[in-house]
Amino acid sequence: MKYRPVDLAGVRTYPIAERKNKVSISRDFARPVFAGMSVAGLLASMPAQLGAEALAGVIEAVAGAREKGKPVIFAMGAHVIKCGLQPVLKSLIEADVITAVALNGAGSVHDYELSLIGETSEDVGAVLHCGTFGMAEETGRDLNRALKAGVARGMGYGEAVGRFIIENGNPHREWSLIATCVERDIPVTVHAALGTDIIHQHPEADGAVIGEATFRDFRLLTSVVADLGDGGVYLNVGSAVLLPEVFLKALSIAQNLGHHVDHFSTANFDMQQHYRPLQNVVKRPTSGKGRGYTITGHHEIMIPLLAAGILDRLGR
Repeated sequence: MKYRPVDLAGVRTYPIAERKNKVSISRDFARPVFAGMSVAGLLASMPAQLGAEALAGVIEAVAGAREKGKPVIFAMGAHVIKCGLQPVLKSLIEADVITAVALNGAGSVHDYELSLIGETSEDVGAVLHCGTFGMAEETGRDLNRALKAGVARGMGYGEAVGRFIIENGNPHREWSLIATCVERDIPVTVHAALGTDIIHQHPEADGAVIGEATFRDFRLLTSVVADLGDGGVYLNVGSAVLLPEVFLKALSIAQNLGHHVDHFSTANFDMQQHYRPLQNVVKRPTSGKGRGYTITGHHEIMIPLLAAGILDRLGR
């Protein structure tokens, strides 16, 4: 069969006034920006679309959660700590916005080193082949001793590290997010996977102690997650695998125990979106009655913007 170009003469059209459109100048476009405008003004000037709309939704969800007295859980990967965002997060903790913090094991390592020497993050490529990567004496020694002492005193991972930083008088302890949480008596949990953190390489590492400490924190986080229903917020920032998996299991336990966590919001902040955060944080947990958001961008830009927007919205 020989095909010929189609004749468009018979195509039917209709007036553009009858068409439904996704984008409207009056409804969706950005507003002009100007020097000296407030954070609230800047956020209000953003187009009511895509990422800007999602960011506004997260700000409103967090503000609404605190107005109702519901938890706001900030779960983060180690990169957030390395980006130097502790002062921003501390401002949210001190304003009673963040009510619980969850970290992976690497996050606790960077937080501890910053409290001890005011620096962190070694050049892995430069030292890996000579066998010294992760072998700094003080980091492995102190954190493993902190966990042993903390477990003996009935503490979980996060509290054990925070108490050690405070009681040891680390020179830069005011920069420690973990110590801040302990001082303000808000839950701070650390979720370690054995073999992933440099302190597991050290002579004083004890798998039973590490496991017990992080298991206690898993149970503590589950307790907070059980209270998310009817307005709470769970934020996953920069953790692609570990913390989304921990959150999903904690949520499953809470539901199993009869808490029926629903009507809450979640958000995933990262430089690129990954499978597990999208499924285990944004979609599955909120598939009943809830709302999930995705915000793509650099933490060092998005988190200060988020924090300023929340504090402005709450007037704090």
